[in-house]
Amino acid sequence: MLNFTLPSGLILFDMNKVGVFTSGGDAPGMNACIRAVVRTAIYKGLEVFGIERGFNGMIHNRIGQLNSHSVSNIIQRGGTVLKTARSEEFRTKEGREMACRHLKARGIEALVAIGGNGTYAGAKIFYEEFGIPTIGVPGTIDNDLFGTDYTIGFDTAINTAMQAIDKIRDTADSHDRMFFVEVMGRDSGYIAMDVGIGGGAEAILIPEIHTDAMHIVELIRNGWGRQKSSQLFIVAEGDDAGGVDAVVKNILEYVPEMNYRITVLGHIQRGGSPTARDRVLASRLGEAAINALLDGKISQAVGLVNNQIEFVSFEDAINKIKPIDDSLIKLAEILST
Repeated sequence: MLNFTLPSGLILFDMNKVGVFTSGGDAPGMNACIRAVVRTAIYKGLEVFGIERGFNGMIHNRIGQLNSHSVSNIIQRGGTVLKTARSEEFRTKEGREMACRHLKARGIEALVAIGGNGTYAGAKIFYEEFGIPTIGVPGTIDNDLFGTDYTIGFDTAINTAMQAIDKIRDTADSHDRMFFVEVMGRDSGYIAMDVGIGGGAEAILIPEIHTDAMHIVELIRNGWGRQKSSQLFIVAEGDDAGGVDAVVKNILEYVPEMNYRITVLGHIQRGGSPTARDRVLASRLGEAAINALLDGKISQAVGLVNNQIEFVSFEDAINKIKPIDDSLIKLAEILST
């Protein structure tokens, strides 16, 4: 399969067949990315195969060839037409060996993996053990992957949450209530930060910053002092206080008289038709993934940084932290006063 190695260390492949799969949590825009991968591969003269249900599908030989028509009329659809699944079997050497055997039986020489941190980790060990080059594409609503300014699905998720929060504000104002709204973000506060600023929240509680219950109590009392009848608090599910229920429980110890409601937006944020921004991002990254494989890049993740296509190693994408911009944290603080 290998032809020669360039002085830069890049390996060129005599590549004819490539596989594409989605793994981990679904994200709006994954279908747009699949479409871009398939059509770019065909345009470049490659055969392309879709692998259903991620690594699990490799193990169980859920692999089929795709053509341009296979990806018609999917760009606007949420979820992933290739399905997704978590695979305990792939965590074993035997499972990975079976996956490799099925890929090689089809003549698949490289992969495009669309997913998050766990997807990258699986692709990394798969290459290390069996030498199948993979390019990772960041598909996760959490926007928490190092090496890209935005991940596929993030823009749709924050717009979905924003629409829900605007509606909640209407009823909060009508009933003079406080609302505590939990958004997704087990390890990252990107969604909470954007929807909190965009929704005019009094406070935004995220995993990256310690939650001070007394500070929230002060904000509530200050709001009452200014005759503010309704207030909105955004809580990331991974907030260090333990999520929205724990946050409210702590606050009630100090202001038991508050009139409040809790809303957990949950998986509604993962679904729905992707925004134009997510469709364009997914299309650009899908094309770049195929071009990267043809250029000899291996075990790397593609991303968009300052509107330019960039690559980082799986090692960095998996292990390096993508911090919340300090200026956003400061802005949220200023706007809550």
